[in-house]
Amino acid sequence: MGAGAAEAAEQREPGGNGYVGRALKRKEDPRLITGRGTYVDDMELPGTLYAAIIRSPEAHARITSIDTTAAKERPGVEAVFTGEDMGDLAAPCPMVFAPPGVEMRVPDHWPLARGKVGYVGQPVAVVLGPDKYAVVDAAEDVIVDYEPLPVVVDPEKALEEGAPIIHEEFGTNKVFEWSLAGGDVDAAMAEADVVLERRVVNHRTAGAAIEPRSFMAQWREGRLTLWSSTQIPHVCRVILSIQLGIPESTIRVVAPDVGGGFGSKLQVYCEEVLACWCARRTHRPVKWTATRTDDMLTTHHGRDQIDYVRIGAKRDGTMTGIHVKIVQDCGSYHLIEGPLIPTFSACVISGVYDFPAVKTDVVGVFTNKHTTDAIRGAGRPEATHFIEVCIDQLADELGMDRLELRRKNFIREFPNPRPHGFVYDSGDYDGTLDRCLEMLDLDAFRREQAELRERGIYRGLGFSTYVEICGLGPSRALGPNGWGMQGGYFESAQVRVHPTGAVTAYTGTSPHGQGIDTGFAQIVADRLGVDIDNVEVIHGDTETGPFGKDTYGSRSMAVGGEALARAVNKVQEKAKRIVAHKLEAAPEDIEVAEGAYRVKGSPDKAMTMAEIATEAYIPADLPDGMEPGLDETSFYDPENFVWPFGAHACITEVDVETGRVDIVRWVAVDDCGPAINPMLIDGQIHGGAAHAIGQALYEQVVYDEEGQLVTGTFVDYALPTAAEIPWIESDRTETPSPTNSLGVKGVGEAATIAASPAIVNSVIDALKPLGVTYINMPLTPMRVWQAIQEAQGRGAGPRATEQGRALDQQGRGSAGSGPAVPGDGGAS
Repeated sequence: MGAGAAEAAEQREPGGNGYVGRALKRKEDPRLITGRGTYVDDMELPGTLYAAIIRSPEAHARITSIDTTAAKERPGVEAVFTGEDMGDLAAPCPMVFAPPGVEMRVPDHWPLARGKVGYVGQPVAVVLGPDKYAVVDAAEDVIVDYEPLPVVVDPEKALEEGAPIIHEEFGTNKVFEWSLAGGDVDAAMAEADVVLERRVVNHRTAGAAIEPRSFMAQWREGRLTLWSSTQIPHVCRVILSIQLGIPESTIRVVAPDVGGGFGSKLQVYCEEVLACWCARRTHRPVKWTATRTDDMLTTHHGRDQIDYVRIGAKRDGTMTGIHVKIVQDCGSYHLIEGPLIPTFSACVISGVYDFPAVKTDVVGVFTNKHTTDAIRGAGRPEATHFIEVCIDQLADELGMDRLELRRKNFIREFPNPRPHGFVYDSGDYDGTLDRCLEMLDLDAFRREQAELRERGIYRGLGFSTYVEICGLGPSRALGPNGWGMQGGYFESAQVRVHPTGAVTAYTGTSPHGQGIDTGFAQIVADRLGVDIDNVEVIHGDTETGPFGKDTYGSRSMAVGGEALARAVNKVQEKAKRIVAHKLEAAPEDIEVAEGAYRVKGSPDKAMTMAEIATEAYIPADLPDGMEPGLDETSFYDPENFVWPFGAHACITEVDVETGRVDIVRWVAVDDCGPAINPMLIDGQIHGGAAHAIGQALYEQVVYDEEGQLVTGTFVDYALPTAAEIPWIESDRTETPSPTNSLGVKGVGEAATIAASPAIVNSVIDALKPLGVTYINMPLTPMRVWQAIQEAQGRGAGPRATEQGRALDQQGRGSAGSGPAVPGDGGAS
């Protein structure tokens, strides 16, 4: 813990048992690491039918016929359905979220395609049977005839005149246009001495959770139960009610253990609705689990932005304004949040810098690829990447030190209203950068860098100073429609003390690896003065606890944790009144300390929670007018977002003969407010950095010109392993948020937001002596090698390209080389 965090911890008032702020091991880990967790695919029900889905091999085609005769005649096949059988659905798969005030083109997206397909992998038919392998064989007997149509996979080409139109009813491939501005950007550029312009590509990636999507649905006596590997059980229930046309009160959604989400399970997918519809139609449980190829094909992808960035600045480094045009590849259909993602980029367009004028223009585009939507960070990594890479580029244009340029423009007054309408709650951007430099020793690195260059070894150093918006989110900021999401993103919690003094906490937040069971239990145990082993946290089941808004956008602690803290406070206040009544003291004189409720100044006069609970549930002597029981609920709608921030530094070494990039050192200093559990924070930083390292160096979803997915397995989609992830030196400062009583901010996406520009800036820094001034991700060996060739005036013609591809392939097998992707598959 850094100096700032240590100082904040000393100032923090201790709780009843001192659990908050302690690095406790996760309560949920023993059952998970010993294989005793329960995931959807572990579950079985009597009479279950397994689903095998027939998917389109065409990226764009009309369906001329579907012959299911042979499949239906197979032994053990219970049913075969096509889209024409599903006429009783009340609504297509919805696109729920939309930017405010925008005309959105929303094509009907049915669970099984009707008449036409728009991407490879789109579900066309389903086979049901009691044997999971037999239905896969039977699916091969379903004969689908297609009339292929022209394909477009490049979003900029899709906007050109004469491009194939994917949805004829709209007459255009433009999904929407939207702008957000503050200040006079035109004047800002006019008064600038230098206007930097760059085209920054943030390529398509996959969430690639360790657990593929899995659903099991049961229809019984007019009630639907869905077990789903989802991040959003409560939202899912609402959407299923709309689509199936049945009352929400008859639907139960359960998210058991979920093996990672990263935003990719922030959906109600076609297969999810299909399983529920089939269960209702057959009156049998229906189960479907994705293969890895299914997952890569039809679990939504992330990023896929092309950003045209302009930054104006004076010669002294004062930045006058920033303007970004975002071209967002939306794929061929929408899911819940897709078109909203690039608008999140607009929210943080200022970064940590005091731009007096900002403007973001977004255009969404249909292509014959699968949908893009929220992947860890959801619009914030894209914005931070283009801001932080371009800040380095601007420093070069001005001939300034890149850290001096950053510091000159840091925001230092808080709370800080930004020109485009958002208010940064708190911050100390100098503090995180100072701590990062203390850990790094910049002077020592520069000496080492110069010495290594003399020996032909090219090392570079890159920085990223970032801010993010999270803690979704305040209804008043989002407007009456909550940007499409039922009026806002409040969260709920219920805390129930049982007659023995044990506690159950119900939360609308639904975790998938963040350690919420532990962090939430620490808050409850701390404030109620009970042992943490006597606290159980229940989540992920729409039939327990109050209605919630689930998990995404780093909101679990800042919104869900605050809702829980407020419910706990209600219980604590009632408990204090009972104790004061029994011990003949004033309620304000009762304190929670050392596991007891005691009278201030008289520690021998005290009651435990078990004793208090006995009084509450055997109400022979309660204060006048008090109801029995200790059970309280709270709904929390925040007044503002929370704005975590930090500074990351990355040292890379580039093999100029092969283009291979190795990360030598990683230093991360983040500020997410006071720590509930430092160990959980470190884990999130490590995981987030790994996610961005994967995108920056290895991972890329690639489609060919015919819309075929080239990277459909982990053989072709290169995830980094432990061998490619460096030791992460992490520290933190603590700047409390005034938005919630815990002072906390989000951290689950922080390192993903910070990391990729630090890597790119580091590689550019390493290659500056060779004339490389700019390069887009992913920094595969081939792409880096080609950049070196072009900078050296040797070009990268056909022969050089073949050599580069060979070098990329060589990178697969050599020790420490890291994975490589096949080709680049995108604009550079």
